[in-house]
Amino acid sequence: MSAQRLQSGGRIDRQQRIEFNWDGRSLRGYAGDSLASALLASNETVLGRSFKYHRPRGIMSAGVEESGAMVTIGRGARRDPNVKATMQELYQGLHASGQNAWPNVRYDVGAVNSLFGRFFAAGFYYKTFMGLPPFEWGSKGTGLWMKYEKIIRKAAGMGAASREPDPDVYDHAHGFCDVLVVGSGPAGLQAALTAAKAGMEVWLVEQDCLLGGDLLNLADEKTEKKRLELIAELEQAGVRMMTRTTAFGLYDNGIAGLLERVTDHLAAAPAHLPRQRFWTLRARHTIVASGAMERGMAFGNNDRPGIMNVAAGRTYLNRYAVRAGQQVVVATNNDSAYDSAADLAAAGAKVCLLDARTRIGSNMLDIAGAANISLHTGSVPLNARGLPAVNGIDVAAAAGDGWAFESRLNCDLLLVSGGWSPVVHLMSHRGVKPVWDAEQACFIAPPIEEPIHVAGSAAGIWNTDACFDSGKSVGARVVKALGGKARARAMPEVGGWANPIRPVYEVRVDGRKTKAIVDPQHDVTADDVRLAHREGFVSVEHLKRYTTLGMATDGGKVGNIIGLALMAEAIGTEIPNVGTTTFRPPYTPVAIGALKGRNVDEHFRPLRRTPMHDWNLQQGATMTMAGLWHRPWYFARSGETINEAYVRETETTRATVGLCDVTSLGKIAIQGPDATELLNRVYTNPFAKLPIGKARYGIMLRDDGMVMDDGTTWRLSETDYFMTTTTAHAAKVMVWLEELLQTRWQDLRVHVTSVSEQWAGSAVAGPKAREVLSACVEDADVMSSDNFPFMGVIETTLKGGIPCRIARISFSGELAYEAYVPSDYAPAMMDLLWPEAQKHDGCLYGLEALGAMRIEKGHVTGAELDGRVSIDDAGLGKMANPDKLFIGKAMRNRPELLREDRPRLVGIKPVDTGQTFNAGSILCASNKVSGLGEGWITAVTHSPAMGHWIGIGFIAGGHQAWEGKTLVAADPVRKGNINVEIISPHMYDPSGEKMYG
Repeated sequence: MSAQRLQSGGRIDRQQRIEFNWDGRSLRGYAGDSLASALLASNETVLGRSFKYHRPRGIMSAGVEESGAMVTIGRGARRDPNVKATMQELYQGLHASGQNAWPNVRYDVGAVNSLFGRFFAAGFYYKTFMGLPPFEWGSKGTGLWMKYEKIIRKAAGMGAASREPDPDVYDHAHGFCDVLVVGSGPAGLQAALTAAKAGMEVWLVEQDCLLGGDLLNLADEKTEKKRLELIAELEQAGVRMMTRTTAFGLYDNGIAGLLERVTDHLAAAPAHLPRQRFWTLRARHTIVASGAMERGMAFGNNDRPGIMNVAAGRTYLNRYAVRAGQQVVVATNNDSAYDSAADLAAAGAKVCLLDARTRIGSNMLDIAGAANISLHTGSVPLNARGLPAVNGIDVAAAAGDGWAFESRLNCDLLLVSGGWSPVVHLMSHRGVKPVWDAEQACFIAPPIEEPIHVAGSAAGIWNTDACFDSGKSVGARVVKALGGKARARAMPEVGGWANPIRPVYEVRVDGRKTKAIVDPQHDVTADDVRLAHREGFVSVEHLKRYTTLGMATDGGKVGNIIGLALMAEAIGTEIPNVGTTTFRPPYTPVAIGALKGRNVDEHFRPLRRTPMHDWNLQQGATMTMAGLWHRPWYFARSGETINEAYVRETETTRATVGLCDVTSLGKIAIQGPDATELLNRVYTNPFAKLPIGKARYGIMLRDDGMVMDDGTTWRLSETDYFMTTTTAHAAKVMVWLEELLQTRWQDLRVHVTSVSEQWAGSAVAGPKAREVLSACVEDADVMSSDNFPFMGVIETTLKGGIPCRIARISFSGELAYEAYVPSDYAPAMMDLLWPEAQKHDGCLYGLEALGAMRIEKGHVTGAELDGRVSIDDAGLGKMANPDKLFIGKAMRNRPELLREDRPRLVGIKPVDTGQTFNAGSILCASNKVSGLGEGWITAVTHSPAMGHWIGIGFIAGGHQAWEGKTLVAADPVRKGNINVEIISPHMYDPSGEKMYG
C-alpha cells in the first residue's frame, strides 16, 4: 500500500494535531480522524491477525462492519479488546495495540498456523480432539479430550481484557418519544424533519460522531449545503439528535435499546460524566433508516491488507483526506462503484475498474471516460498477490457461466463491491424474516405489522435523491398514524441503479487452487462451507455453528450473504430456500459495564436505608446487608472485635435493656370490611376473634403446604390491621396478597398497601424495657403491665408529640416491645430512647446479637424457612387450626409431609463445649459420616446464656429421635468433624417466664 494524506480536503481539523500511540510507536493524526484513518494515513499496513490462521489483517471497511482492524484500546484497568479501529475516534494520548499475535501483529509467530491450514478446516476440533484411532475408543478418548480442552480454551478469544476492576462509571437512562429515527443519512434526516414539523417529539440517533450518514463521504458542496440546512432545521424543530449512539436492539412494545458513548472520544473525561449511557427508549413509532453495508466477493487471498470495500476507499478519501493507494483496482458488479472510482482518479490515483458485467449503460461509460479510468468489462479479481499486503491481482474474465484466467495487474490497493445488503438486523429482532430480492441481490425487510418503518437504503433504495424522498414518505406515514397532518408522498421503488447488478459471490477457476475467505474474522473459507454441506450440515443454523460463520462481533454483517450463496449452490437451490440465521441483539457489542450501569459494589442490588441509618452510624454501627437493607451488624466499642461486641450486646440486653433498629421488617396495612376474613384465610391460626388492641403471631403457607413466612399482625380497629413480615419476604408476601385479592377472592372488600417505608421501628428489649418506654411516652400509665399485657397493642404519643404505635412482642425471649413512628420521626424517637437506655447501662445491638438471642430462644427466620420446610418441620404444627380453612391446609396434610422421619427443628450443642462448629454443616450418625447425612445446621452462635456455642437446624425425626445420642457435624471443607448432641431448640427460658414478666 502507498496510502497518503492529501494536502487539502476532508472533514479533519488540520489545526489540531493529535499524537497517539500504536504498538509502542508514536504517530500523529488530526482532530476528526478515526483511529483507522490515522493509521492508514501513517501507511500502517497490518493492524490485526485473524483468529484461526493468524493471517495478516488490514483495514477492510470504514464502519461497524470492520473485520480486520480489531485492536485493543487503552492500558491497565482501561484496556478494551476487540475495538473496531474504524469506529474509534482519535484523541490526544490514545494508546492502541494489535491483538491475537506475538510478539506483534507485524511479525506473528502464530502465523505458522497457516502452514497447517489443510488440517484446520471447518469442524477440525470436533474430529481431531476426540482422539486419533484407535485412541478415541473407550475411556481413552475422554482423557484425550480433557487435555485438548485446556489447549482450546487457552487459544480462544481474540484480545485480552483487563483483569483489574473497571474504573469507569456507566449510567442507565429512560426516555420516551413519539418517533424514534435510527440513522442520520438522507432518509433519516428527512424522516425526522417531516415528523418534527408535524409537531411530533422526535429522537434521531446516529452511531457516528457526525450526522449525515453517507452524505459525509461525498465531496460536492451542494450535498454538504443540504446536509447542514437539514441539521439546522432539525435543531429549530426541537429534534433530539444523539450522535455516538447505537440502537443495538428493538424489543416489545416499541422499546429500543440505545448505547450512548459519552466520553469514549475524550482524552480526559470530566469526572461527572459516565463513560457510556444505556438508554431504554419507548417510542410510539420507530423509523429504521440504518442504511446498507457493502459486501465483497470471495476470491483467492481476498483478506490481504490493502483490500477493502469501495465505499471505504471513498470515505477515507473524501471524509478523512487519505488516498488509500496510488495504483488502484476497483472491482464491482454494480453501478455504485463508478463515482468512487472517479473520485479516486480525481485525487491523483491511477484507477483500473473491473466490472463483472459484460454490458453497461452509456452513463457508466461516460463516468469512466471523463475520469480517465481504465475500464475492463466482464472481469473480476481471481487472486490477490503480495505478502503481507496486496501488490497485484490475477484477473479472471467471463467465460460462459464461469470464469477463466485472463491477465495480471499490478496495484497497491484493491477496492471491491459485490453488492449492498440493507441493514435489516433491527427488524429481525422483532421476528421479521427478511425476504430475498433477486433483482437487487439482497435481503429486504417485508411489511411489518408493528409500528416500525424502513426508509432509505435500509429498504433497498440506492439513489440518494430517492432516499430523501423515502424519508419524506415514511415520515408522513408515521405522522398520519399518530393523528397528525402531513402531505402524503409516494414511496420510491426499490433499487435505483441504471444498470442491473450481476450477482457475484465467489470467483474460482477450474484447476487453480485458491483460499477464498468468506468470514475474515474467523478464517471461514469457501471450501469450509462446501465441506459443511458434504458432511451433512445443510441447515443454515448448522452451517453457522459448524464453520463459525458470522459469529462474535461480526454477527454475519460481512460474510453471511456469500455463505448462503455458496450453500445454495452446493445444495442446488436458490438463496431464499437456504434461509437465514436469526440476527439477535445486540447489533453491535455492548460492554458489560454499560449493561450493569451503576449497579456495582454496594449498589449491585437496590440499596435501602432505614430512617435511622445516619443515626446508627453516628453511634458507631458497623453495617451489613439484610435483604436489600443496610442494617446495623454490631456496635463495637474501642478495641472490640465483632465476637466481643455481639456477646456484650447480648449479655447487656438480657441483663438490662437494648435497642435495635427493626425498620426493615415488612409492614403492610390491611384495611376494609373483609380484612379479618382475609387474614383468617391466609394464616394457619385463627384471626377471626382477635380483639382490637391485640397482636397475634401467625404462620402463612404456600399452596403446596410449605411455610411461606411468619410474622405478627396487629388489630388497630374493626377494619384496620397492621401486618409485619420478615425482611427477606416482605415483597413476596405483598405480591401474594395482591394476587389473592385480584384473582381468587375478588369479592373480598379489602385494600392492602405496603407501608414498610412509612414506619420506622425500634425493638426495646430487656428487663428494663418498660421503664425506658415509660420515660419516653407522654402518658406513662399506658405502659403498666395491667394496661399493656403481652401481645397488646397501643397507639400513643411519645414526648414531643411524636405519634407512635407500640406492641408488646418479644423476639429475644425477654420482656420486649416494638415501637413504630412515622419515618420522619425516627431519629427523634431514638434520641428519646437512647438516653433513657443509657441510664440503665443499656446498649444498642445489631443483627449479630439479635441472631444470637433468637437462636437461644429457638425462633426461626429465613435461614430455616427456606421453602422446603412445613409448619410441622418448624415445630409450629399446633398453630395449624384444624377447624378452619386456610391456604395450604389440604396440601399440608399430604402423607409425605406427615412422615415421622421428616427433618424437624432441633437445637444443637457440641459434646465438648469448648469446640465451635459452622452453619451449613451436615449432621451425620456417628457410624455413617457420608452422603447427605441425617440433617443440617442452619444457624450457630456463641450463647452467652449457656456459655458455649449452640446452633439450630433440622434432623430426621426431630429431637426425640436423637435424644441422648452423639452425632457428627461434618464440615470437611472448613472445620472438619465435631461431635454434637441434639437438644430442644428452645434453649433459653423455655417456659417463657422472662418474656411474660
